[in-house]
Amino acid sequence: MTTRHLVDPEIAPLIDLLPCLDLESASIAHIRAAAAESYAFLPPPAIAPEEVHIPSIHGGPEILVLLYRPKIVRPDAGAILHIHGGGMVMGSVREFQSAPATLAQAAGVPVASVDYRLAPEHPFPAPQEDCHSALTWLADQADALGFDATRIVVAGESAGGGLAAALAIMARDLGGPAIAGQLLTYPMLDHRTGGDACPHRNPATGEFIWTRANNRFGWRSLQGGYAIDDARRGWFSPSLAEDLSGLPPAYIATGSLDLFFDENLDYARRLSAAGVPVDLHSYAGAIHAFNAVLTAGLSQRFNAGLLAAAAAMTAPASG
Repeated sequence: MTTRHLVDPEIAPLIDLLPCLDLESASIAHIRAAAAESYAFLPPPAIAPEEVHIPSIHGGPEILVLLYRPKIVRPDAGAILHIHGGGMVMGSVREFQSAPATLAQAAGVPVASVDYRLAPEHPFPAPQEDCHSALTWLADQADALGFDATRIVVAGESAGGGLAAALAIMARDLGGPAIAGQLLTYPMLDHRTGGDACPHRNPATGEFIWTRANNRFGWRSLQGGYAIDDARRGWFSPSLAEDLSGLPPAYIATGSLDLFFDENLDYARRLSAAGVPVDLHSYAGAIHAFNAVLTAGLSQRFNAGLLAAAAAMTAPASG
């Protein structure tokens, strides 16, 4: 079965711009080089970032953060921690500059993008610990950067969205820093998707860009030797978290043909059942990474919704 006829016509060229990589048969160095080359079509950032090297609070090496500071900053508003995508095994803050820069410009708040360590060299919990260190650093910069530390939002796409969701759970479990909202773009949440234990058997998802085989590779790389048998399993794979109560409001956007479609809808349902406010958006005819085609009407509707949510979540506290 092919789903190409279901893909929005304006989005369809992305299938050739971002050909699916066979992660199982290539070296990780080749995978990353090929991915970096394919990302070259992305637009330059609207704001030039500052490079900052921050300490790890979990005993790891220093972490690179790219800081985007808009010319006009909304007074008393928050900030955003951005986490890039790449299936847990590829990507970097240098390759994905457009999204965090756009968030900073549109929301009028500082945005810090974290260059977390990648699997398989650095499996769980290294990426999560780097993101938590970056969140802690960002919260500590509230006075220096002029934002409200109680209005920090975590945001990310794909693997970055999954890590943002995991960070919200991790920060709740560890007692902070406080997070005001989650902006989750087709987040990678469930390590079972595409495998034998997958709870979803949707034949219309996952044909393009990010496939079941790639998902198995990404999660296996992240898992390393972790047995998924302790209270941190929700930090590893947010869909495994037994308790989702007390998490910040979530904005979740996904595509009807994305491999993560079903796990995203299920996570939204579980958040809602736990009393967490959820704003859920599904885009018909959308494949993974569809919003990279900026001229498509589908992408423009997605971007307008995401940026409005970013502005609302970081807005000054009422009263």
